[in-house]
Amino acid sequence: MTVGKEWTEQSIQLIIDGLKHKPGAMLPILHAIQNEIGYIPEKAVAQIAESLLQTRAEVHGVISFYHHFRTTPPGKHTIEICRAEACQAVGCRSLEAHAKQALGIDYHQTTANRQFSLEPVYCLGNCATGPSIRIDDDIHGRVSLERFDELVASHQQDMKEVG
Repeated sequence: MTVGKEWTEQSIQLIIDGLKHKPGAMLPILHAIQNEIGYIPEKAVAQIAESLLQTRAEVHGVISFYHHFRTTPPGKHTIEICRAEACQAVGCRSLEAHAKQALGIDYHQTTANRQFSLEPVYCLGNCATGPSIRIDDDIHGRVSLERFDELVASHQQDMKEVG
């Protein structure tokens, strides 16, 4: 995913045109747009609807039904907290409460400095070492409250070194 990539109506239309002839084209189109620019821009909804001969409400319905889709730009890093039963059994509820408090955001939100977005996920396939989180593409198991803070701090440090 390219976070913060500039987009135009033409770039969105190229994605739509490349996929609109597939059966069930809406989901592949939404995934492709989000993979390309990081989210589904509000202005793209009408474009998608028109191209697929759907209403804007139908497109919004699909976007809002699937938690994966974003309608706002994500942060530099996405933190996903596993909420599956195995992780719940070993403390993910306290971890998610701590994460929300520490970051000052709720699920599906991004910190004011645009560094972190927080998302729920319903299995990371790391059940034996829960509670688990994924930061960007890296999965971390047995994440305590302290370990969560360390991981967030290390990604903030990465930002300082890059920026």
